[in-house]
Amino acid sequence: MANGREPGLDRRRALLELGGLAAGALGAGLAGRTLLGARDAAASSSGPAAVASGLVRCVLTPEQTEGPFYVENALVRRDIREGRRGVPLELRLTVLDVSTCRPIPGAVVDVWHCDAAGVYSGVQGASGTFLRGIQRTNAKGVATFRTIYPGWYPGRTPHIHVKVALGGDVVHTGQLYFPDRVTDAVYRRPPYSRRPGRTTRNGDDWIYRNGGRRSLLRLTRRGAGYVGAIAMGVLRR
Repeated sequence: MANGREPGLDRRRALLELGGLAAGALGAGLAGRTLLGARDAAASSSGPAAVASGLVRCVLTPEQTEGPFYVENALVRRDIREGRRGVPLELRLTVLDVSTCRPIPGAVVDVWHCDAAGVYSGVQGASGTFLRGIQRTNAKGVATFRTIYPGWYPGRTPHIHVKVALGGDVVHTGQLYFPDRVTDAVYRRPPYSRRPGRTTRNGDDWIYRNGGRRSLLRLTRRGAGYVGAIAMGVLRR
């Protein structure tokens, strides 16, 4: 296929309109530290009182590689499916200030992942912008995306890439993961079942083994699909 791109805001323009994007990212010193929220508490109850009560723990989210499939043409939008078939997945990504444990409104959250067949848009001959998008967090620090459960490709466990930008700086680059037991159930359903025998589970993925357990989405069923939630603690520059 031709390496075409659909019209629309490119990633750089979109990020500039939402507060800017700089090339820097947090260094390796952030690796190995994480944020865990309880019952989506970060979205509704936050700050020092929530920490003191044990409702939320607030530490830095582990950094992970950007990967080779980042492209400059994501659109500002909530629904990133573009007609791609798969099990429905709603992402609820909360961004917290690690120094205060308070939600950060207006943070730019950028996600991208492969489709059910393991294909990324805009790279390796695949056209389009499917399963790529940008949202800005609301007053509770939450960015929401409508997408599908990602497929797999050789050497990697299912995952979603994410970046967070604040005031022109990229303050987090990471990957989000899924419990193997949920993935097993999803992959027994079409269209995933057309590609049986995935090669890599969480424990076999070298990137997952470097902090991935701390970036597992909390999944709950919704109809035929799932809602995946996580809180990401970031450090303001």
